[in-house]
Amino acid sequence: MKNKSVTFLTQAAMIAAIYVVLTMIFAPFSFGEVQVRVAEALTILPIFTPAAIPGLFVGCLIGNITGGAVLPDIIFGSIATLIGAVGTYQLRKCHRIIAVLPPILANIVIVPFVLRYAYGVVLPIPFMMLTVGIGEVISCGIMGNILAVVLGKYKGRLFVSARG
Repeated sequence: MKNKSVTFLTQAAMIAAIYVVLTMIFAPFSFGEVQVRVAEALTILPIFTPAAIPGLFVGCLIGNITGGAVLPDIIFGSIATLIGAVGTYQLRKCHRIIAVLPPILANIVIVPFVLRYAYGVVLPIPFMMLTVGIGEVISCGIMGNILAVVLGKYKGRLFVSARG
C-alpha cells in the first residue's frame, strides 16, 4: 500500500514539474488570446496513469503563478486543466482522439471568459473560443496524440501502476 502511494505521488510530482518547465520554456506561446500551451500536450497522460490528474492540476497552478497570471486565471485556468484531466481519465478506454476532447473543450469554454473578465481583453468571446480552441487542438489534439503514440510503445514499462 505504501509503495503505491509513493509511486502515485512521485508520478504526479514529475508530471507537475514537467508541466511547469514546459510552460516556462514556451512562455511566449503559453499565455494570451492566441496561445499554444505546449504543456497541455501532457493532458493525454491520464490515459496512462491516474497520477496525471493531480500532476497536471498542480503543474498548471504553479505554471500560472510563476508565469505571472492574475488570480482568476490561476484559479479558473487550473480548474480547466483539472476538468480536462479528469475527463481524459474517464475516457481513457476510448480512442485517444476522443480522450483529448475534455481538455480542449474545458479550455474553450473557460479560458475566453478568464481573458475577458480577468485581463479585460475586448475581443468577442466566440472569437477567443476559436483562438483558444485552435491552440488547444494543436497542443492537446496533435501534440498530445503524438506523445500518446510514443508513450504507447512503452505502456506498462513507463508508468507502473500507481493505484490498485
